[in-house]
Amino acid sequence: MDVELKFDSQGLIPAIVQSVADGRVLMFAFMNADALRLTRETGFAHFWSRSRGKLWKKGETSGNTLAVKRIYHDCDNDALLVFVMPAGPTCHTGNGTCFFPELKAEDGVSPAAPGADAAIISRVYQVIQQRKSQRPEGSYVASLFNKGENAILKKMGEESTEFVMACQKKNASEAANEAADLWFHSLVALASIDVPPDAVFAELAKRFK
Repeated sequence: MDVELKFDSQGLIPAIVQSVADGRVLMFAFMNADALRLTRETGFAHFWSRSRGKLWKKGETSGNTLAVKRIYHDCDNDALLVFVMPAGPTCHTGNGTCFFPELKAEDGVSPAAPGADAAIISRVYQVIQQRKSQRPEGSYVASLFNKGENAILKKMGEESTEFVMACQKKNASEAANEAADLWFHSLVALASIDVPPDAVFAELAKRFK
């Protein structure tokens, strides 16, 4: 029987991931048609990253994959429920599930400021990868890649020195500006060897277990 799933205007459908072992809801993500196809073909969960603008296999860097056992769609055909057997913790923080912080009655709730989380890092990395592959004329990032690894690493060294000097002067605004430059060029260096920010987030998470 053919099923007509309802993908949204961006070609995405929400996917709730649940463990077949203990019934816990592990994570929430989005799939597009290709992610769903790869999931069914390989037997491992694939998703579409909105922040990075690319397909990704869960656990491709951490090894914490999700072996898919069953997939259900809801009665409106606009959401998926994916039953999996996880290999290791699902959350990048090292927790078994992404749903672990409890929202209590006394907790105040306010929207995060735009760009106040890791999404902005992933978005910048996505643009850097686009500049790397397309090499548009006039692009600063493309010019770094055109000059090669030595130019990228040299720039990293320059930005590191400028950041240290700003900190020594105890100039808050200048230090923040130089830190942004350093982070940006760090992302360029990571993109040069195809290391995604998620790998860095995972390493940071290990240090706070």
